[in-house]
Amino acid sequence: MKKILIIAFILFSIQMFAQTNEGTVYFTRTTYWTKMNNQLSYLSKQEKEKMTYMFAGKDDWKEYMLLHYNDNESKYVASEERSEESEGYAWRKEEFSVARNFSKNTMLDVFEILGKTYIIEDSLQTPNWKILNDIKEVAGHICMKAMIEDTLKKQKIIAWFAQDIPSNAGPERLWGLPGLILELDINDGTVLIQASKIESKKLTQELAPPKKLKGKKMNESAYQEMLKKIIQEKIKEERNPFWFIRY
Repeated sequence: MKKILIIAFILFSIQMFAQTNEGTVYFTRTTYWTKMNNQLSYLSKQEKEKMTYMFAGKDDWKEYMLLHYNDNESKYVASEERSEESEGYAWRKEEFSVARNFSKNTMLDVFEILGKTYIIEDSLQTPNWKILNDIKEVAGHICMKAMIEDTLKKQKIIAWFAQDIPSNAGPERLWGLPGLILELDINDGTVLIQASKIESKKLTQELAPPKKLKGKKMNESAYQEMLKKIIQEKIKEERNPFWFIRY
C-alpha cells in the first residue's frame, strides 16, 4: 500500500512540474537549547549552569523565517514577525540572508558573526542527499524524506521535501532536492525548521539582492575554515560555539 501511494504521489508531481510556481513559505525555527547543551560533551559545568539559569525551564526558542522561491531562485531571510522569546533582543536583528540562483549556479549569503558581516559568494555545490522511502504530510503537502550529514558541525539532518512543488530550494543553507524542502530536523529535534504556511503569489522585489552590501567577502571554502576555527576555539574554552554561529 505504501509503494502504491509513493507511485501515485510521483505521477501527480510530474504533472505539476509543467506549471510555473512561485511564492513564499513561512517557517518556524525552534531551537531546544537544553537538548543541544546535553549533546555537547565538552561544555564546562559553569556553561551548562548558566544556560539552565537563562532559560529557567523554557528552552524552545522560536524564530520566524521566510523562504521566497520561484523556478530559478530562492532567498531565505528572517521575518519581521517577532516571537515572544525574541522580543527585546536587538542582536536577533543581525544581517542574515541566504540566496540561491539555480539557473546561474551561484550563491550569495550574508551573515553576521561576532559583530562582523561576512558576504559569501561562490558557485553552488550540490549537497550529497540520501533520499529515503518515508513519506508524511507537512503544511498540507505529502513530503518525502531525505538525509544528509554536516561533518563540521557534527549534525545529522533530516529533510522533508514536497515533490509537487518543483523547486530545488530549502530553508537555511540546504537545497538540491527534487522538490521544495518544507521541514528540517537537525540532530533528532535539537533544531526544527517547519513550514506553517505556503503562499503562492507573484514575487516582486523579494528575490532582489541586498543593497549596498558591506562586509568581508569570501568564498565557501574560506567560510567553512572560519567556522571550523570558531568551533575549535569554543571547544577549547568549553563553551557552546552555537552561541556565536548558526546551528
